[in-house]
Amino acid sequence: MTAAYDAIVIGTGQAGPSLAARLAKAGMKVAIVERKLFGGTCVNTGCIPTKTMVASAYAAHMVRRAAEFGVDPGDGGSVDMRRVKARKDAISGKSRTAVETWLKNMDHCTVYEGHARFESPQELTVGPHRLSAKRIFINVGGRAVVPEMPGLDQVEYLTNSSMMSVDFLPKHLIIVGGSYIGLEFGQMYRRFGSRVTILEMGPRLVQREDEDVSVAIQDILAREEIDVRLNAKCIGFSRRGDEIVTRADCADGAQEIGGGSHVLLAVGRRPNTGDLGLEAAGVVVDAHGYIAVDDQLRTSAPGIWALGDCNGKGGFTHTSYNDFEIVAANLLDNDPRRVSDRIPAYALYIDPPLGRAGLTETEVRKTGRSALVGQRPMTKVGRAVEKGESQGFMKIMVDTQSKQILGAAILGTGGDEAIHSILDIMYAKAPYTTIQRAVHIHPTVSELIPTMLGDLRPLQ
Repeated sequence: MTAAYDAIVIGTGQAGPSLAARLAKAGMKVAIVERKLFGGTCVNTGCIPTKTMVASAYAAHMVRRAAEFGVDPGDGGSVDMRRVKARKDAISGKSRTAVETWLKNMDHCTVYEGHARFESPQELTVGPHRLSAKRIFINVGGRAVVPEMPGLDQVEYLTNSSMMSVDFLPKHLIIVGGSYIGLEFGQMYRRFGSRVTILEMGPRLVQREDEDVSVAIQDILAREEIDVRLNAKCIGFSRRGDEIVTRADCADGAQEIGGGSHVLLAVGRRPNTGDLGLEAAGVVVDAHGYIAVDDQLRTSAPGIWALGDCNGKGGFTHTSYNDFEIVAANLLDNDPRRVSDRIPAYALYIDPPLGRAGLTETEVRKTGRSALVGQRPMTKVGRAVEKGESQGFMKIMVDTQSKQILGAAILGTGGDEAIHSILDIMYAKAPYTTIQRAVHIHPTVSELIPTMLGDLRPLQ
C-alpha cells in the first residue's frame, strides 16, 4: 500500500529539515527520509566536528606560544586525542540529536529511516514502505572522492568522514590534496603533534584562489613545518614493514616519502546521486553526477527539486540553507528568489582563516573591465599585531565606473567574520564609499577596511 503525502524530502542535511518545517507549517502532509545520520555532512563529518577540532588544535598551538605572551606554558601543550575526539563527538552529537528530535516531533511530518529510491516521478520506496507525492525535494549531499592510485589498496586510507573516528595521533600523516579540506586537516594535525606532508597535484595550493593568496597560505603552513610538495603527479603507495611509502613525480623530480603512518585523501567531493533511481523519475544529472537544476532549483522532472551539495550550485552549508530559502520563497511566499542572486562567499579554516566574497582578482582581470584594487598586510592591522597573529593580508577589487565592490579576500585573524561587512555592501549594491566612510570600532580587523578602500589604485 502506498502512503500519500503532499511533499517528500529526501535527506536531512542543511536544507531538508528547514524545508520540511516550512511545508508542514503551511499545512502540507510531509514525509522526510534519512538513510544514515540526521543532520547530513555539516553536523556529522563537516563543519561542526572539524571546526570543533580546529578549536582544539588552536588551543594546543596557543599553549605552545604562551611564553610569547608572558604566560607559563605548563607541560608544553600535550594533546590527549581521545579527549579531543570526545569533545568533538559531544558537540556534533548534540546537533545531530537536536535535528532528529525536531523532525520526529514535528506536526504533520513523518520520518522514515532508510534508503530512498525512485520508482516513478511521484513515487519512491524506503525499505518496505512505498511513498508518493506531487512534490519531491532531493537533499542527499555528497561524499569524498576516492581516486584510483597505484597501491592504494595496500594501505588503509582515510577520508574526511573516517577521520571523525580517529582518536589517536598519526605519527606521519600523508595528505593527498592541497585544497580546503586537506589544508584544514593538515594544520590541525600538525598542531596536535603529527608530522604532516601535503601532496598537491597542481602548481600551487588552493588553485581556486589568487596566486598571492596561495603563496601566503603556503608560507603560513611552512612556518609550522608542514611539508608541501607541489606538482605531485603519478602518486602511488606501498608498504615497507609498518610504514607507508609514498612515491610521486613532483616539481623537483621523482620523490619517495617514507615513514608514513596514515594517508588522508582530500581530492574532492561527489554527489550521492548514483543509487536513487533518478532515471525512473526522469531526473537528469551531469557528467559528474550532479542533478541539473534551473535558477530556482527545479530539476528536469516537473514537481522535483534538488537542494544542497547534490546540485553542484554551492557545496557549502550556507549555500544549502539558501537553497531552502529559494525554494520556500518561490513555493510559499510568491517571492521569485534565484540562485543567480547569490554572491559567492566562503572561508578556509586554517589559522589564520581566509574569508572570501565575490570575484578573485584573476576573475576580475578575465572580465576585462576597468577596476581598482586595494591591499593591506595584516602587519599593519593593529588588532592582528596585538594578538600576535599578523600573518596574511586583505585585498579588495572595485569597479571603476559603478564604484561597486567586485570581490575581496581577507587572509588573517578574524577574516572569516570581517569579510561580511564587505559582503553586505555587495548585496546592497552600494558604492564602496558607503563602507569607506563608515566609522568602525577600534581596535578591530574591520576598521582597516575603510582605510584600505581609501588607498585604491588601478588594476593593471
